[in-house]
Order: sequence, then structure tokens, then C-alpha cells
Amino acid sequence: MRHRAARELIVELNRRCVTDGLSTGTSGNLSVRVPEGILITPSGRAPRRTEPDDICLVGFDGVPLAGELRPSSEVPMHLAVYAATDARAVVHTHSPMATAVSITHAELPAVHYAVDDLGGPVRVAPYATFGTPELAANIVTALGGRTAAIMQNHGAITVGRTLEQAYERSMLLEWLCTLFFHAVQLGTPRVLSQDELRDVREQMARLRYGSAP
Repeated sequence: MRHRAARELIVELNRRCVTDGLSTGTSGNLSVRVPEGILITPSGRAPRRTEPDDICLVGFDGVPLAGELRPSSEVPMHLAVYAATDARAVVHTHSPMATAVSITHAELPAVHYAVDDLGGPVRVAPYATFGTPELAANIVTALGGRTAAIMQNHGAITVGRTLEQAYERSMLLEWLCTLFFHAVQLGTPRVLSQDELRDVREQMARLRYGSAP
């Protein structure tokens, strides 16, 4: 089987989406860029029932290259993100707090300095029907200069150099949205300024934060 390790990792993290509360049922999808196209989760297949052989291989032109199951309906969105960015992996979830923010706000503000790992305040892409070129275009715009975006009345998307990194960013985004939710209940959240976020980036660079020793 081609790309065995990548397929196994997609299956593992697809199941974690459910256990970590990022998605329910058959919602959400994950993909990884490979030389001949992308590996992506199948459509309508529960994560607990998905095996490495079920992961679909789709060319950069959107044509399925391998796999007996139908690829995710969000193939256009994944391909648009890969075409517009240097991402190597994409995670799309229906995480509840991020989705709640998408229904009520135009942006997740910088309520914690960890938002810097997502590129700054996270934009909410305007609503469009799932699986459409319109949604794909809206997501690409919202991702400009970011590694995460929220999809209005829909869910969230994160990207990374690896699938593990994209997944961790999905977890971070949901945590930030949860933090924002609780802050709003208590009062008016204090939001970090661009200068404060710049200081965070400089401090991380000085300390080589997140780098291997």
C-alpha cells in the first residue's frame, strides 16, 4: 500500500477528533499532501470504522487516484488550501466552541498569547455551502497569513507542516475559543495588542521557544 505511515496517522488522528471532542459522527476531514496529490479521509465513514486502506488518494486536479470509497466532499477546500499555501497537512473539524464563535463573531480575538501560533487573531470565513468552490475561496482568504480559520456556521480548519502540527493547532484553536467563551461570560475580554503580540514573537525567538534543545 502506498503511503502506509501517512494513512495510519490519518486514521489515528481522525479517531482522536471524536475522542478529543473536535468532531462527532462522520463530520470533519483530514488530509496530507503527497507527491501525486493528497491523501484524505473518505466521505460518510465513521472514524471508528475507517482503516488505512479506506483513505482516498486524490490528484491535485481533484480526480480520485486510489481507494474504493468516495473522498470527502471537502476535497475542493483541501486542494484550494494546498494550492494557496505551503501547508503539508490540513485538519477540518466541527469543534463546538470554534463553531459557536463563528455564529456570533467575525473573529476570534487575541485573548491569549498562544494565538500567535495561529498567526494572530483568527478570522471567520463567510458562510458558504459545504463542498463548494465558494467555501474553498472564503477559507483561502481567511487563512491569509494564518494557520487557522473558522468557518461561519460550520467549523474550523487548521494547517501545518505535518499532520501532527495541524492537529495540535486544532486543539489549540478550540482551547482559545473556550477561553474566549468563558471570558465573555465574566465581562469584556482584554485583548492583546499587535505590539504585545510582536513582543511575544520576539521573546519566543530569543528563547528559541518550541525548538529542540
